[in-house]
Amino acid sequence: MATMAMAGREMAEMQARPNQRRGLGVAQRNRELFEQQRARRRGPTPEMFFSKHIDNSRIVKADDPERRREMRSFTIAMTLFFALTMVYVWQHFSAIEVGYRVEAQKTQVEQLREENRQLQLNEAQLSDPGRIDHIAKQLGLDEPLPGQVVRPDGMDGTTAVMAQAHMPVLAGN
Repeated sequence: MATMAMAGREMAEMQARPNQRRGLGVAQRNRELFEQQRARRRGPTPEMFFSKHIDNSRIVKADDPERRREMRSFTIAMTLFFALTMVYVWQHFSAIEVGYRVEAQKTQVEQLREENRQLQLNEAQLSDPGRIDHIAKQLGLDEPLPGQVVRPDGMDGTTAVMAQAHMPVLAGN
């Protein structure tokens, strides 16, 4: 409160003599302010500080068993909290890593499906009977005459064959 009163007084003085202040130099103005502050300090005597050497090397700290028990409990609690936090962080990062692997495998499955579709289309194009006939004619091949085709099972292709199912024989019976 006293500081505000002093500042208000200084402001009033500055407004009362505006022309006189403009003629003063900055150094002189600073000297005046310093002297005003010095006069307002703790009276007429200057403040003095004396250094005092204190030797604490012979002081021994008394053992406090209650404080030791509190620190042990706190250390155990913080260790347990840290361990649980690390387990949570480990699980979290493992879940993220598994998610990335699943997405990578999904992408790989989609690529393989697309490759399989392309191969099936390629097979269908290559096994087209019209294309095969066209290539055969370009190579000078003609349709086989009756009797030119020989089957490895000895059938001539004109006789009908009855389908048969064979039961497997078990070795133990």
